[in-house]
Amino acid sequence: MPAPRPTPFALVFAAIARERFPALRAGLEAAGSDPRDRDSFLLVREVAELLRELRPETGVGVAVETLVALLHFAYLFWMDGERVQVISEQALAGMLTRPTSRPPDPPTLQPSGVRYVQLPALRVWATPVAGQPAEPLDGWFALRSNDQLAMLAVLGLSPARPGLTAVELTGSCPGDLQRLDGSPLFSPTLAGGAAAGLASLAGEAELLELAWRAEAL
Repeated sequence: MPAPRPTPFALVFAAIARERFPALRAGLEAAGSDPRDRDSFLLVREVAELLRELRPETGVGVAVETLVALLHFAYLFWMDGERVQVISEQALAGMLTRPTSRPPDPPTLQPSGVRYVQLPALRVWATPVAGQPAEPLDGWFALRSNDQLAMLAVLGLSPARPGLTAVELTGSCPGDLQRLDGSPLFSPTLAGGAAAGLASLAGEAELLELAWRAEAL
């Protein structure tokens, strides 16, 4: 099995984690805050200070919200042991062709912990920003709790790129999902995509559906 590619955590947060995350954990513990509760997470002084340092000078609105989500998921990923679920080509093929996602398991009492689900490179594409070029989906941070799945998808990740695109979603298993144009779920929308064996995501519902299918592996 090939070694996994560097995750967003490895490329963006590894050095920050070594230097700053222990202090964040100490601050959270001292405050008695639940690290999985984002509002409580953001109220801790050490977290607020790190966010101020990381925020771009021009970062406002959605950009700041994305940074907050990235930092929160990265911290939970670190806290939960930096687990990576590497999806093979064979497993991805099964996920893309399965008729529907599996219904959720019976509710659990505790979240399962954050892990990063890493897809085969350049196989699944999406257009997270309308009017912009499609980007490859590297994978997503996932936190399963009861019948809800919280995820932060990472697109356009590359060592040569200074940033990335992130999409945060939370939801239950979509169920009987269909495209408005009648085409199969995950069928390619890029020119030449079918011949290249690519898949496409037509909206956030398909992204959530794909993530739930990974939960069934």
